[in-house]
Amino acid sequence: MRVAIMECPEGLVADSHAWDVIARAIHEAEPDVLVTDEMPFGMWLARTDAFDPVRAAASVAAHEAGLEALRRLNVPVVLSSRPVNASGSGQLVNEAFALVQGSYRFAHHKHYFPAEPGWHETSWFAPGKPGFDVVDAGAFGVGFLLCTELFFNEWARHYGRRGACLIAAPRATGESIDAWLTAGSMAAIVSGCFVASSNRVGRVLSGPTFGGGGFAFAPDGTLIASTSANEPVIAFDMDPACSVEQQKRYPCYVPEIADRGHC
Repeated sequence: MRVAIMECPEGLVADSHAWDVIARAIHEAEPDVLVTDEMPFGMWLARTDAFDPVRAAASVAAHEAGLEALRRLNVPVVLSSRPVNASGSGQLVNEAFALVQGSYRFAHHKHYFPAEPGWHETSWFAPGKPGFDVVDAGAFGVGFLLCTELFFNEWARHYGRRGACLIAAPRATGESIDAWLTAGSMAAIVSGCFVASSNRVGRVLSGPTFGGGGFAFAPDGTLIASTSANEPVIAFDMDPACSVEQQKRYPCYVPEIADRGHC
């Protein structure tokens, strides 16, 4: 099956000209699976360090409209995230989800948040439901590592040992991507999964500059696809059987330590 990754402009609005350009590129790639960037619609909220309920509501609404735009792509599986209102906390939750034949499947709530200029996510978001569960996407299992979570390799390994063959890593990251490439490769190596990541691109007014640079790694950690300004959408072939075989090999087969207190 073909998996598409992409880089999307900051402030993307569903059914705008910019969206039409991206949608055409996605159709031309003819993917079976699309991995978007992190919370792809609307303005980047975490550019400021004070929670604003008006801006939060606008972002939720932008992603509600975006959800319908994603459905209209008619891609069999879409893997993405969106802000939703958190119960009782007064903050938002960053919710990963899968659209499988248009049907919404909850996947994961982001747990790890940066707190620095341009990425004041702790002011805006809180963890909601606990857990890093494998989601049934039809012909394969998928796990999510949302942006910063990609640096926590224990969860990549966790997904691989629970039968995922793809780790989706939607991002909203800056201009330097070297560390992210390393993290993506390591996530593939320790899990035996394909790893696919998409990112935003462009500058936020009084905020960060997003660097684009979507990437995909094979289960052995080899880079197999990357986006660019000239190719903002690119697709690669994913065979779940390759992941199953890689998970039998080193280092994936190495057993976990039952009692870490004796390390």
